[in-house]
Amino acid sequence: MIKEFAKFLKEFNIVSLAVGFVMGTASTALVGSMVKDVLMPIAAPLMGAESWREAVWNIGPVHIAIGSFAAELFNFLILALIIFIIAKKLLKLEAEAKK
Repeated sequence: MIKEFAKFLKEFNIVSLAVGFVMGTASTALVGSMVKDVLMPIAAPLMGAESWREAVWNIGPVHIAIGSFAAELFNFLILALIIFIIAKKLLKLEAEAKK
C-alpha cells in the first residue's frame, strides 16, 4: 500500500502541485499587499480622491467604487502576468527535457 501511495504521488506530481499551491497563496498575499500599499496610494491622486478606497464615479444615481475595482484589477493583472511567465518557463523546460 505504501508503494502504491508513493507511485500515486510521483505519477500525479502531487508534491509539485502542493508546492505550487503554497507558492501561489504566498504570492497572492504579497501581490495584494503591493497593490494596496504601494501602487494604489500612488494612483489615488490620479483618481481624484484623497484615498483610493474613496474614489467613486457618480453616474446619475449610480455610484461606482472605481478605487476598489482598480485595486482588484491591478492585483489580477499582476498575478496573471506572474502565472504566464512561470507557465512559459515550465513549458520551455518540458520541451527541452523531451528532446
